[in-house]
Amino acid sequence: MQQKKIERINELAKKAREVGLSEAERLEQKALRQEYVDAFKESLTSQLERVVLVEKDGTQIPLKKRG
Repeated sequence: MQQKKIERINELAKKAREVGLSEAERLEQKALRQEYVDAFKESLTSQLERVVLVEKDGTQIPLKKRG
């Protein structure tokens, strides 16, 4: 996710706390937050797919995807 979008999420959160948001801003905030969550999930999934368990004898076993 681009840094500009993260900064915009933070700006909207600050404005929401201080003065409130318009309907358009609430919708923008919701969309940006969802995009952030999706990017986070994708990144985490990618990291977990590269994890391997190393047994005492040195064999490597990749993590299995559940469900």
